[in-house]
Amino acid sequence: MLSGLMNFLRACFWPSSERYVHTGSDASGRQDGLLWYKDSGQHLNGEFSMAVVQANNLLEDQSQIESGPLSTLESGPYGTFVGVYDGHGGPETSRYINDHLFYHLKRFAAENQSMSADVIRKAYQATEEGFHTLVTKQWPMKPQIAAVGSCCLVGVISGGTLYVANLGDSRVVLGRLVKATGEVLAVQLSAEHNASIESVRQELQSLHPDDSHIVVLKHNVWRVKGLIQVTRSIGDVYLKKTEFNREPLFAKFRLREPFKKPILSAEPSISVQALQPHDQFLIFASDGLWEHLSNQEAVDIVQNNPRNGSARRLVKAALQEAAKKREMRYSDLKKIDRGVRRHFHDDITVVVVFLDSNLISKAGSSKGPPLSLRGGGITLPANSLAPCTPPAELGT
Repeated sequence: MLSGLMNFLRACFWPSSERYVHTGSDASGRQDGLLWYKDSGQHLNGEFSMAVVQANNLLEDQSQIESGPLSTLESGPYGTFVGVYDGHGGPETSRYINDHLFYHLKRFAAENQSMSADVIRKAYQATEEGFHTLVTKQWPMKPQIAAVGSCCLVGVISGGTLYVANLGDSRVVLGRLVKATGEVLAVQLSAEHNASIESVRQELQSLHPDDSHIVVLKHNVWRVKGLIQVTRSIGDVYLKKTEFNREPLFAKFRLREPFKKPILSAEPSISVQALQPHDQFLIFASDGLWEHLSNQEAVDIVQNNPRNGSARRLVKAALQEAAKKREMRYSDLKKIDRGVRRHFHDDITVVVVFLDSNLISKAGSSKGPPLSLRGGGITLPANSLAPCTPPAELGT
């Protein structure tokens, strides 16, 4: 009977071979327990390194790197797209973004015949609307999907320009060489939307002046309505459309009074800048990394070591810090299985993108070999949703 229960739990919490496809070749990376990594690869503008470590029963972080055509048209634009999607409450939203956001970006880039902040904004909006439609369809059978959401961090390099778009608290940090000293300084490029930041709380309070409980300090953590830390996301429909904030949604997610306007937003913060020859590399990561490493610590690790394996090195440094905080050895932390591991650290995704200024100057017109890789080296059937996802505490 016990073995039967264990088999059922495995079916719920670990992907079956029918639903996920792992390939053993280096092209799609390697697996080491709960860690997946691709130590080195080539994108249109240089090299990259990628790593993901799982902590939750179901991996809630999703990620991708796409290089080559950024449009459905042969005429371009061309470049590199990086996405890091840190889910909460379950993996459904982050998976949905992984399946749809880049497609929408290519569609709008074709309409626009170029890359722009507006193209990225429209891709976010279409992804958000698509997920809302999915929630509406799923609501009668699976109402808890209304309480699933995801942060969404995107970087696009095209024609020598870097576009960064963000919802939530994932982060991208640039390593920039200071020629006078030879130092490589960390420059944070993404704006974060987390209630722990005072300016973010003030913004939310100004948008909801009649709600004195729009942000609540709960167990020493600031949360929106006492429920969630991030103030912007894809999904989390229960805090955007009042008709989904009712039974049969779990009571802990239901607000006492209906709200008149969305509490959370899906409007990304977007920055646009020209890349400079002294811009060395970009570190894209979910907040699981930044919980344990500062911006400069992460940049120093990349700068002071070989490029090969940079992302895996950053994940290891974060896990070593997580172990140290709990007064345990890193080797013992690695033995802890998914689910229980979440008590020690979050899912962590890292993508390090190295910038070759010679390639960047040519990449606007150069097609180069196309690349499409997802964190975990996983391909998923379209629109697949995880079965028997357990209710989870929200937060990121």
